[in-house]
Amino acid sequence: MSKLFMVLLVLGLLLPPVSTAAAVPDNLPFDVNADSAVLMDTATGTVLYAKNADQALPPASVTKIMTLLLFMEEVDSGNISLDEELTVSEYAASMGGSQVYLEPGETMRAEDMLKSVIIASANDAAVTLAEKVAGSEEAFVGRMNERAAELGMSNTHFENATGLDDDTTKHLTSAYDIALMSRELLTHPTITNYSTIWMDTIRDGAFGLTNTNRLIRFYDGATGLKTGSTSRAGFCMSATALRDGMHLIAVIMGSDTRDIRNEAARQLLDYGFAKYSLYGDPGGEAGTAGILGGVKNTCACEYAPYTQLMPKGKNKSVQTEFLIDENISAPVRKGDRVGTVRYLADGEVLHEADITAAEDVAKITFGELFLRMLGICLFK
Repeated sequence: MSKLFMVLLVLGLLLPPVSTAAAVPDNLPFDVNADSAVLMDTATGTVLYAKNADQALPPASVTKIMTLLLFMEEVDSGNISLDEELTVSEYAASMGGSQVYLEPGETMRAEDMLKSVIIASANDAAVTLAEKVAGSEEAFVGRMNERAAELGMSNTHFENATGLDDDTTKHLTSAYDIALMSRELLTHPTITNYSTIWMDTIRDGAFGLTNTNRLIRFYDGATGLKTGSTSRAGFCMSATALRDGMHLIAVIMGSDTRDIRNEAARQLLDYGFAKYSLYGDPGGEAGTAGILGGVKNTCACEYAPYTQLMPKGKNKSVQTEFLIDENISAPVRKGDRVGTVRYLADGEVLHEADITAAEDVAKITFGELFLRMLGICLFK
């Protein structure tokens, strides 16, 4: 995984997501063949395309994005190891639909369970992961809905960890909410180690896995993320792709066929990559500021990361100005504002932010001032 991708992920964490999909104009540049759709930039959370984005619909196995998110949060917190063996319950083994045919009492490494969910959308493996995290699927679903609320997924209600909807009454989410949880899942980089796999095996090579997401094989830059389909949901997908440092999420809900869904996702991703580019500044040192009346005459300065989505190609024309204030008097505390960083493109100011002190500078005392003056006289 590129260093630039990691930097942009961090920048994305520092910036709030767009609060509503309605930020996109109503006059859409084209229509996708789906009941609802969203295109989102992961670094900034900006919505680039939205069609019925807040409509609550059945998501099928795209549900498993939340299942994977909760599991990866436990892994990255050190509570679960991918090397540990998980035991399959009778309930988990009873799941229908997509599966890897786990048997009650069978044990399998957590990593292989994870691969089975991400690559093959295995319902039995998904429930096994859920039971590992929360003890039961019911308890896990409670955590799914809590996490959804924390992420601002206001049109979502989960009833299971798989997306199977034959017996559900209100297992619903929206394209915008799927984009939100997809964005959060991508902050766990381990996920793309598996979601980019086209074919793999489990059970020491005895059982093959083929990715349900055909874009992984046929779309340049595809990184994941999850497909799903049921008779109620139609064909759904959260498709992610990375090009030139820009990572996009294309959510499709309610397409009539797998091929129509895939084409709709491709259409959204192509649009995003053709029309937009990402400018990212990781922040860092911003020179020094002169300090009056301090134990030091200067203070190191710094500025925070900044990311902005821009029309294609405009990111290459961005210039940065550091404007340090004059006559700054001590004391200065780390984090105090000492200037402004300004971003410009073609003479237009895109963004301004504070430059801050990177260290403390105490006010000089009379005694310290006397000793300084004495030293100057003695060594003159």
